[in-house]
Amino acid sequence: MAGTLVAGVDSSTQSTKVVLCRAEDGAVVGQASAPHPDGTECHPRHWWDALAQVRDLLERADAVAVAAQQHGMVALDGAGEVVRPALLWNDTRSAPQARALVAEHGGPKAWAERTGSVPLASFTVGKLRWMAEHEPGNARRTERVMLPHDWLTWRLGASEPVTDRGDASGTGYWSPATGSYLPELLRAALGHDAEPPRVAAPGEAVGETSWGAAIGPGTGDNMGAALGLGLEPGDVVVSIGTSGTAFAVADSPAADPSGLVAGFADATGRFLPLVCTLNAARILTAAASMTGAGLDELSALALAAEPGAGGLTLLPYLDGERTPDRPGATGVLAGLTTSNATRENIARAAVEALLCSLADAVGHLAAQGVTPRRTLLIGGGARSDAVRALAPAILGTPVTVPEPAEYVALGAARQAAWALAGTPEPPRWPAPPATEHTTDRAADAERIRARYAALRDSAPQI
Repeated sequence: MAGTLVAGVDSSTQSTKVVLCRAEDGAVVGQASAPHPDGTECHPRHWWDALAQVRDLLERADAVAVAAQQHGMVALDGAGEVVRPALLWNDTRSAPQARALVAEHGGPKAWAERTGSVPLASFTVGKLRWMAEHEPGNARRTERVMLPHDWLTWRLGASEPVTDRGDASGTGYWSPATGSYLPELLRAALGHDAEPPRVAAPGEAVGETSWGAAIGPGTGDNMGAALGLGLEPGDVVVSIGTSGTAFAVADSPAADPSGLVAGFADATGRFLPLVCTLNAARILTAAASMTGAGLDELSALALAAEPGAGGLTLLPYLDGERTPDRPGATGVLAGLTTSNATRENIARAAVEALLCSLADAVGHLAAQGVTPRRTLLIGGGARSDAVRALAPAILGTPVTVPEPAEYVALGAARQAAWALAGTPEPPRWPAPPATEHTTDRAADAERIRARYAALRDSAPQI
């Protein structure tokens, strides 16, 4: 495959990013991006328009694949037209509908066993129920339901609407354990039958673009990141982006009746137990706004404070929270006194809160049998010196910080190379350059996490 180029697309909440790579080793030879509108719903045409802005780079590729934000509800009518703007993963309006579906169809244990997850507001199945209740006309018009990456793959030239097992596992009506749809759950949500995309095999070529490039099946963003990082057993990824995620690859499906761990599939035929928090990097941007600092200055302020932030503890559920399931929650800053009300302590409390929330997420994975050997820290928040310095102690493992890169898009590019090669396994690409971080402050971290847990458990369970 020498001289062959492949493109990976990351269609995220905030933007479209494309990387162009050499198929044989993943070396990046070009990249571009275009913004999306902000918000919790978005018409899919904006994703397509953003992709058009980077088309010149895309058309240099011999194969392409799309990884995109999970869960987004793309409802289409019989002519394939979009019925309404897509409800995105971060839209929490369907929390009551998700709870109702769980109660109506066997409870949390039954959902975990059947779908791998107990659906929350982010899941597609709850969004369909919300539309059925609040926009019955749109629900009646809906004949096909897609996810963001499915829709983009179809528009690029897939021979039929397709998805992959990774993204399908976040809908709430597909079973990772059996590899099949659960049409009765889709029908219970929407009020009538609708057609989901075919689930393509990992690495399958599903069509051809207008310029003759092979098309991979695509996947969800977290599955793309796992593929881009080349995860091995014992690796736990903590991603600090718009959302916070902790995930690991596994050989068997997870089924957590507590709903804390989503039992997703991955993009290779394995599984991807995952915990997602609604609040992550925006905790840092909110703290920067509170202190009048830029993000680099916020990091310096946090490192100038003592561990424990002078007694300040932040519960960072600023926009509601997904894990734990508190969609109506707000943030809490506890322990504030005249003596500790400094910019340094507020900055430190924000970084500690972010990492404590993500340490809780890693703990939930461990309860499902994941044994963390090391943590890979990625996402925009991993660029913070304070986050990198505090993470090993609070997360409780050595921390590897791969060189900043578009790992979701790289995973999609690796999948594109796989589809082009037609091999049983994805191509082996070298691990990215990384820095290693350890700590000797475990005792401090234990106290910080204990105080955080006390605030978490005493705050209103909204």
